[in-house]
Amino acid sequence: MNHFKQTVALKGVKCFALHGYYPEEQLIGNHFIVDLETEFTPRGFDDQLAQTVNYEDLNSIILEEMKHTQKLLETVLKNIISKVIELYPFVETVQVSIKKLNPPMPGQIGHSFVKLTYTSAK
Repeated sequence: MNHFKQTVALKGVKCFALHGYYPEEQLIGNHFIVDLETEFTPRGFDDQLAQTVNYEDLNSIILEEMKHTQKLLETVLKNIISKVIELYPFVETVQVSIKKLNPPMPGQIGHSFVKLTYTSAK
């Protein structure tokens, strides 16, 4: 018997947001790039959107959560994952990462990076 795993993902979602530990970061803001990947056992192949994860929903979740200012990117990641598994409880793995472009610190830094992975206990 064949066992399929399906991945639905968005890569490189660009956002401007006010996340940051320091008050000035929350005033000035920064540019971020979000990657979100889901994995699950396909629920069918009948060409119906209800059988899969809709990446338009993933985009909406990312954009909405990026609007809510947080001190830590880890909090943003956890909130995104929570919304994804609430909307798609059949998802087995969710991996989301955020790059903060040009983080405010000495030196020439392209981006900082934080990633969080959720795996269901199924």
